[in-house]
Amino acid sequence: MSEQDGVAVVRRAYENFKGGNIGGILDSLTDDVDWRLPDIEGAAFSGGRKGRESVGGFFSQLAESQDSVSFEPREYVAQGDKVVALGTYRWRVKKNGREYGGDWAHVFTVRDGKIEGFHEYMDSAAARAAFA
Repeated sequence: MSEQDGVAVVRRAYENFKGGNIGGILDSLTDDVDWRLPDIEGAAFSGGRKGRESVGGFFSQLAESQDSVSFEPREYVAQGDKVVALGTYRWRVKKNGREYGGDWAHVFTVRDGKIEGFHEYMDSAAARAAFA
């Protein structure tokens, strides 16, 4: 699989996310996907998960906790089986209406046309403050 093929897999996953097609995202994952976000106090969707079913729970908890105000992947960098996506987003916490956001980096591991790993880097202090 070429690096550009890996970028295409990640782009499709984002298109599915923005279109609300969570099933499409889950179909793009390996059965044993490793999914990691920073631990954020008060945010049930944060932390690590292993496996496609657990990642499905992540998306359910994300939708229950917050609304997307904006979500824009802007740049992709690929090397070997890694694809790094850089972008920006803004979220609104449902329980209190507070917003947080900023720049993010997502590191994907893509093998045989599927996402095997995901690791998010973001401003966890801003998220923690919004959920407090």
